[in-house]
Amino acid sequence: MNTTHIDEQARETELAAIKQVVAAVQHAQQNELVEEFAGLFRADAIWTTGGGKRLFGRDEISAFTRQVLPGGMKGLAVTLDVTHVLFIRADVAAVKVRQVYVSTDGQPSESEGEGTPLFVMSKEDGHWRLVACQNTGVLDS
Repeated sequence: MNTTHIDEQARETELAAIKQVVAAVQHAQQNELVEEFAGLFRADAIWTTGGGKRLFGRDEISAFTRQVLPGGMKGLAVTLDVTHVLFIRADVAAVKVRQVYVSTDGQPSESEGEGTPLFVMSKEDGHWRLVACQNTGVLDS
């Protein structure tokens, strides 16, 4: 597909669909829904955690998530906001996300802080899927 000729209406439609996937990631993390989270990835996806652990394939991503997510959000809430989308092709996008953890009383989390994930997504069979993702923490400056 030619990326230089995505019309504005199609671009807005695709941006909305991408933002829905990011919202689904937030919902799955917030509610500790392992299968929902893993289902957002393509079967052969790559995920690098905030701690640098490399995971290859949905099965490995799911197994890791099953270990860390249940109970991992205790006392925390997370927000994920799309800050930039680069369409590499009409069906492939690099998506920068601002990830902020707060305590359930709304205070910034000192232990989790903020992250700046990069989600590479592809549109397959009419649905955007996570393909290659890197979760990176933001160091205090």
